[in-house]
Amino acid sequence: MTTPSPKLADLADEYEFLDADDRYRLIIDLGRTLDAMPDALKTDATLVRGCSASVWVYPTRTDDGSLHFLADSNAAITKGIIALVLLSVQDKAPAEVADADIEGALAPFDLKNQLSSNRTQGIPNMIALIRETAGRYTG
Repeated sequence: MTTPSPKLADLADEYEFLDADDRYRLIIDLGRTLDAMPDALKTDATLVRGCSASVWVYPTRTDDGSLHFLADSNAAITKGIIALVLLSVQDKAPAEVADADIEGALAPFDLKNQLSSNRTQGIPNMIALIRETAGRYTG
């Protein structure tokens, strides 16, 4: 059974009042809320390029046509960052995902200043992969 994901705005409000260590823990805990990704889906085709850790993202379509992403990483903090990225697009229609301001949604978390550069360098690649996937489904 999956834990319901928190709302991004609520998370940002909480994050603002935390010190660096607690922010780090919050992101790691968020990674634990991701749906389990079967090992069979962790392939070269689902691997996100440019990340310091191994990151896999696999899109699925739900019965109503919305996109649901399965994702995983071999690093706990990176898995949390993926979860943060997915909160802004998970279970939305492809057109909504393609138009989502993911960078704007992540801005309150100030990840570039909270984490080392090698932890954040793959974020644009994750976002690009999500947008590319949504674009394939929107026509």
